[in-house]
Amino acid sequence: MKEPPRSRTSAAASPLARKRSPQKNKRARICNVRLSDDEWTRLTTAARASRKSLPAYLVRAGLAAAEDAENTAAVIAGHRDLIAELFAARRHLGQVGNNLNQVARAINSGGQPAELDAVVSAVQRAVARVQAVTDRMLEQD
Repeated sequence: MKEPPRSRTSAAASPLARKRSPQKNKRARICNVRLSDDEWTRLTTAARASRKSLPAYLVRAGLAAAEDAENTAAVIAGHRDLIAELFAARRHLGQVGNNLNQVARAINSGGQPAELDAVVSAVQRAVARVQAVTDRMLEQD
């Protein structure tokens, strides 16, 4: 799945190659990076999705990371945990909302559902769960 390295002359010889405009801050430094096959595939896929060449993608991603140096791996992992918790809370709220709709339907029909207290308790737990995650996210900023 490896792509053969392109020569510098292949693009210049192509009649479809566009002329490059001169850059004000021309990049004079070269950085060679070794990648595993998996890393290569993931990065080239991401670069194509953003319609950039792999070097341009790596430069932009690296500079974005350098500008946000406080966003360490531990912080990013913490964000992932919080996001996972928010998704779980969202699912929980959906289930509780379904139960609450069933209780409301029963009350509107003149009934007194036995599970009313359990549903209200579940709503309160779900709200507390979302509030706890929101508070944790605000503390990190």
